[in-house]
Amino acid sequence: MDRRDFLATALALSAGAFSGGRAFAASPATAPSPSSNSGGGFADLKFGEPKPFSYDALRARAQASAAKPYRSEPAPAAELIKSISFDLNQKIQFKPEYSLWPKGPGDFPVRFFHLNRYVEQPVRIHIVDGAASREILYSSSYFDYGGTGLDEKLPPDLGFAGFRMMNGPSEDADWLAFQGASYFRSSGDENQYGASARGIAIDTAMPRPEEFPRFTEFWLGEAQGSHAVTIYALLDGPSITGAYRIDAERTKGAIMTMHVDLFARNPIERLGVAPLTSMFWYGENNSSRRKDWRPEIHDSDGLALWTGKGERIWRPLNDPAQVQTNSFVDTNPKGFGLIQRDRDFDNYQDDGAFYNRRPSIWVEPLGEWGEGAVQLVEIPTDDEIHDNIVAYWIPRAPVTRGKALTFDYRLYWGSGEPHPPSLGRVVATRIGRGGVPGQPPPKDQRKFVIDFQGGPLDDMAQRFDVKPVINLSRGRVENPYVIKVVGTSRWRAFFDVELKGGDPLDMRCYLRLGKRTLTETWLYQYFPPVA
Repeated sequence: MDRRDFLATALALSAGAFSGGRAFAASPATAPSPSSNSGGGFADLKFGEPKPFSYDALRARAQASAAKPYRSEPAPAAELIKSISFDLNQKIQFKPEYSLWPKGPGDFPVRFFHLNRYVEQPVRIHIVDGAASREILYSSSYFDYGGTGLDEKLPPDLGFAGFRMMNGPSEDADWLAFQGASYFRSSGDENQYGASARGIAIDTAMPRPEEFPRFTEFWLGEAQGSHAVTIYALLDGPSITGAYRIDAERTKGAIMTMHVDLFARNPIERLGVAPLTSMFWYGENNSSRRKDWRPEIHDSDGLALWTGKGERIWRPLNDPAQVQTNSFVDTNPKGFGLIQRDRDFDNYQDDGAFYNRRPSIWVEPLGEWGEGAVQLVEIPTDDEIHDNIVAYWIPRAPVTRGKALTFDYRLYWGSGEPHPPSLGRVVATRIGRGGVPGQPPPKDQRKFVIDFQGGPLDDMAQRFDVKPVINLSRGRVENPYVIKVVGTSRWRAFFDVELKGGDPLDMRCYLRLGKRTLTETWLYQYFPPVA
């Protein structure tokens, strides 16, 4: 299965599955459970025997596994599971009374996903209590099959597809979910799913199929302090293994503190650390590609970068005609993220998908990551169901067989960046024909219009000595100037580019007053239309 097929099915399925379940009457208890799952009036899950557990042991297990050949476990009841389509899967609902921690921790019960055509291989899920863990044993009695009759055909040891944490004991919406390969999501502070994160990315946008390692086991533990839950995970794939500790906290949005130990089973040409996945079809910058009645459709509208030297950069996203990979070389980056800055409903007019509420995801490295690059991959799409944007960190040092790597970072899910710049930020990018309205347009010229807002711009009265600083990879700048948009706090930079040929154009622009930098740096890659 290639990247397009995988994302079009697994992630589309997840978006529907995350919407919540139905309420059911309580069922009789099936077996004694750990005291941490007692909820009074709730049915009980089935648990395996206690076994010793520690993160050190999990790390050692991942390292030992990397020294052995990869073995993919066969999917159970493969033909029957393949028959569970998207629509059929929506009829299968987890019964809330079988939730793990029905009244905690932090009033966030855990429910489980059923296997289906798009997530065929089960994951083992355990509960951690001190230095011991117990596996949560699958039972078809945990699910209502909606009259499909599948409960009578499936094997009794089928297993789960993943899990999700609910907003509260009496709510059917969730704020965190793990399902499919190493993908996970949070709904942010506006309770709307969008972009995703992954445990790791292997050979994304290479001339060979991308590898999708998967989380094969999870251990869930009640976290200390303000964290909602501690999630331990074991990663396994043809080229890599890994041990993960994730402290997930439900704040205004969500914060996930990640500790990752990776072990290379084979040499890896392109290792993507802290990978983020999103969707960008069209916005105001490429409205000519618009095929739908809605003005804009995207989960994220830009890549934000905070470099190791402190520069703040905004790179608007594209839907290119062919796969584009751009690398932003850096040393010890302060952060990067796929951000949804445009949060105005009028710019989307979608009261079903609510793109204006989609969460941004920001990666904050903890400690020094050394030399490498943030890489942005943009893949052509012709529909909103395809996640076509990927961003991640690539270490400069080669990943050889047997190499061990450790990364610590924090993921922020919310409506904005957790560390916004004190500078003006890019809020819109528009492109049109060059020249002056009402006059014949010059040949081979395109006009670029960039709106900046915030920071020192908000309190600045209209003046005409603010200058755009522009750099081009080719072509020539014509008629650059800046104005303040009447009745707003926005400042707008205009410039034309005289450009010949069809090769891409890379541009940089920021606003300056004298020697003072007023804004972050706008980066853009423009693809001239094919004649």
